Amino acid sequence: MQALGERQVIVDCDVLQADGGTRTASICGGYVALHDALTRLVQNQKLKAHPLTDTCAAISVGIIDGTPMLDLPYVEDVRAGTDMNVVMTGAGTFVEVQGTAEGAAFDRAELGALLDLAQSGIARITALQGEVLATPPTARPLGR
Repeated sequence: MQALGERQVIVDCDVLQADGGTRTASICGGYVALHDALTRLVQNQKLKAHPLTDTCAAISVGIIDGTPMLDLPYVEDVRAGTDMNVVMTGAGTFVEVQGTAEGAAFDRAELGALLDLAQSGIARITALQGEVLATPPTARPLGR
């Protein structure tokens, strides 16, 4: 936070009507947008160093007909007996775990399977974010 200085950054992703995949995609995109905005501040010498110390990504998981599934589209999301959104850092720590038994309650083993599945999906997303962010945004003057 010291590298950011006396600045406040608000990343607002309003998802008014969506399934879990849309909400989690907005988190992934919000991280990339934040990274690009901070990179531009560094490029324009408004910040001495990039303040982000880790990545952030999210994905939805659920249990459909007894099978754990990753990245549920709407048609699967509405059928899921268990529905969960998971947000993690690149270091593998959890930012948020939000899960609901939509039908029957889920047990500890199913929770573990869903978290493992989410972790593998988030690792893939984090790698893709890294590929995108490897090329810095085009330098341009900052507004105001």
